[in-house]
Amino acid sequence: MNGVEELVTAVREGRTPQLPALVAALGPAERRACLPALKELRKQVRGEWSKEASAQSGALLVAGAGCHAGPAGAATWIGGRDFAGRSWARHPALAQVVSAQPAEWQVEVVTRLAARRGSGWSWDLYPLIEQVVRRTGCPVPDTEAFTAEWLRRLADGDGTRGRVRTLLERMREDAFTPVLVPRVFELADIGWQLQFRFTDRPGDCWPEAVAVLAADGGLDRADLIERCLARLVRGGKPGDQRAFLAVLTALAPTPEEYAARARSLVALLDGLSAAAGHAQRTLAELDAAGLVGPEVLVEASSVVLFRTEKKLVRAQLGWLDRTAKRSPEQAGPVVLAVAEAFGHPDTAVQERALNVVARHLGAAGEAVLSELRSAAEGLNPAHHARAGELLGAPVGGDDPDTGWSDMLPPAPLPTPLGGPIATAAEVAEELSALMAAAQPDVAVFERTLDGLVRHAHRDRAALAEALEPVLRVHRWSGVGRWHDCGPGDVLYVAAAVAGHVHPHERGFVLRKKDRNPLRGEHNTPYGNVLAARLAEAAERVTADRPPLLLATPTDATGALAAAALVERLAVYEAAGSTPGQADLHAALLRLAPATDEAVLAAAGRLASPAGRWVARWLRDGGVPALPSERAVFAPGRGGGGGRPFWDRWWEELTRVSVAQPGLGAGPEGPAGQRLGAEFRALLDATEPSVARARKQNEWLWRPTGHWAAMLPHHREEQAARWLDWFADSADRERRGAAALLPVLAEAGGRAGLALHLAVAYGLGARFPEDRTAAVDALLVLAARGDLDGALLGRELGELLSCGTVKPNRLLAALTTAAGTGAYATVWSVLAPALPALLAGESVRGTADLVAVATDAARRCAARGPIPEVSAVAARAGSGRLVKEARSLREVLAG
Repeated sequence: MNGVEELVTAVREGRTPQLPALVAALGPAERRACLPALKELRKQVRGEWSKEASAQSGALLVAGAGCHAGPAGAATWIGGRDFAGRSWARHPALAQVVSAQPAEWQVEVVTRLAARRGSGWSWDLYPLIEQVVRRTGCPVPDTEAFTAEWLRRLADGDGTRGRVRTLLERMREDAFTPVLVPRVFELADIGWQLQFRFTDRPGDCWPEAVAVLAADGGLDRADLIERCLARLVRGGKPGDQRAFLAVLTALAPTPEEYAARARSLVALLDGLSAAAGHAQRTLAELDAAGLVGPEVLVEASSVVLFRTEKKLVRAQLGWLDRTAKRSPEQAGPVVLAVAEAFGHPDTAVQERALNVVARHLGAAGEAVLSELRSAAEGLNPAHHARAGELLGAPVGGDDPDTGWSDMLPPAPLPTPLGGPIATAAEVAEELSALMAAAQPDVAVFERTLDGLVRHAHRDRAALAEALEPVLRVHRWSGVGRWHDCGPGDVLYVAAAVAGHVHPHERGFVLRKKDRNPLRGEHNTPYGNVLAARLAEAAERVTADRPPLLLATPTDATGALAAAALVERLAVYEAAGSTPGQADLHAALLRLAPATDEAVLAAAGRLASPAGRWVARWLRDGGVPALPSERAVFAPGRGGGGGRPFWDRWWEELTRVSVAQPGLGAGPEGPAGQRLGAEFRALLDATEPSVARARKQNEWLWRPTGHWAAMLPHHREEQAARWLDWFADSADRERRGAAALLPVLAEAGGRAGLALHLAVAYGLGARFPEDRTAAVDALLVLAARGDLDGALLGRELGELLSCGTVKPNRLLAALTTAAGTGAYATVWSVLAPALPALLAGESVRGTADLVAVATDAARRCAARGPIPEVSAVAARAGSGRLVKEARSLREVLAG
């Protein structure tokens, strides 16, 4: 056996430790001769995860690195994706092979490798690159991947159980530090690393270590300050911003150093709140010391006074006030700058601004009155009288906001689904778009499913041919055990059309007897309905090929017009075809109420069993509304049943919920027909319980627009069954839980207790996007005349009392609603919530909520006392809540 064969054999057998000696024994020509065999073997093992293949891959990495004479080829081989992620690059054999090459070759290889993007928490190529750099003394790579890995390894300590040396000591002794520390300021997502303190010893956290090294001269202090400010001005994730702010604070620039960089500080005022606060304090100190010009104060005020953070705004007004006291000659520019706050949404901030203007108006002179009067028009009407007295002219005219009528958005109209897909090629295009979408909408899914059925009826062979390119990319492999049947599983029907699956043979995908390929072991009731529809469609497109689907909605909410369903049934009767049961049942649940006598008469002329059932369904009104009963879920401790703490989250919970009876057997058809079990399960009885809470906490349980489209005229029933999910947005602070509230608000059916409770939870959600969704739902209900403000307000009061909804979160939501001009709507909700809000101990945001109520009441001319408001207004003192209650009492008194 010659050397080439011996090397290739060693690679096939995975004998990596022997490879450096085998490579060293080969000449240049023999090494080149090994490469074709190594490349072929690499193709064979790519993607394989067996023990043998893993050993071969590690051996391939080492052998290929040694056999490439050119550094470019070697770097490409070593940095290949199929070698990443299994720590083969850390094997000592690779380091041996590389170190045996000429120094110039090594330097070029590691330079190329360092330019590659790292991945994961650790970069396997780093040790090899580091060894070469330290051994050869070549320039330290300052690439992003190399710098990030160096930073991670600094945090690892000395490789022992305890940290023998502090971070400062390690950085001081590392030759890489002067080169790579400046590059750290350009990395993203490193905030947690920079803020972490390893021990209590001085210098064992990044900001302290950098500050000490800069003070000792090991790092360029001025350059670090510049880089720190530049990074903060550039912005980024809050964690990163806080970390670099900590570094800047540790560097402790002198007033003179800050004054030379005043423009950067002004730019920071528009950034993260913490960074803006630091810049504001620093600029105020510089201003007091006379190190910056007066124009800096004016420019800073024009930025800060438009921010929503009241702490920053109050601090800016304080800075302006101090400046005018210290330098009366600046009173004119100061009061004009203060007037920027007249348009602030918070009435208390407006009042504070008026106080500052009142103190310095005399020194400012009459020259500023015209501009101040113009700015005062932005004040809340509550301050118009005082502003008029102060400025010597009426403000607000006749108060045009009195008697304000709601500026509600127009009630949304359903978006028509559109006509059937015209050609087989278009069906394939729609299917491809659906499979590419992360969350395909209802219209795309329903049109695609209908198109598959229609075009299979017309010409199955032509449809199969059109679908083939899509099916080559997206292969059907069954709904996974831990997945719910979803819109993407329409691929099953397409695969059936093309003959790739055989829907009449159960379990054909997973080779498991009686296993439905469309149902995982943890399907939701909604997934079961979808599975029933898709399974039936797949069976029929390969058998009797029906002309169309009955259940395809006529608009994007999932609603099905009665006239359209009657026409489709007439097509079935004319063709002598029988509708599928799942298709018919889905259509019945989507059927819109019919009042048109012509439609009812046409339905009465249908002769098939399905047609007669639809006619009766339309006459009788279909599924009756289910009554909602208020219930409280507070199981307390002891219901865990041995489960771990994180699986007993309900023990500390008090949740207002809804109980509804189930549909039972459901409406009966003329021949005794009933809805299928999957469809009746959508309206099973619901009441709060630990079992229900546990089930809806599963990760599969996430309501979607497709779920809502199954019962488009039963939003109250849907809300009752999803209420735990919506409540999660407030009491468990789950992000995205309220996203479907606008969908329910736009759906049909009554809006009762369950839907109003769902909106109440959404208005108190933890995350802004969920509160925005709840505001959208609130405005839609109001625009459609479906909002019961008293009901929503009472439930909000209960949720405020038990702490589920926090006043500051409700404040943010209702401020957004009021900002659209929906003052009467906001008042209709807040008025019945105020008694519960004011009955208990005041918490953060209470006074602000009362201020919003006052503004809304004034603008919609609300009248009539509220005892709880009067009681708070009668208290002694001048606290913010008392003052706001007094203002509201005056408004309600007229």
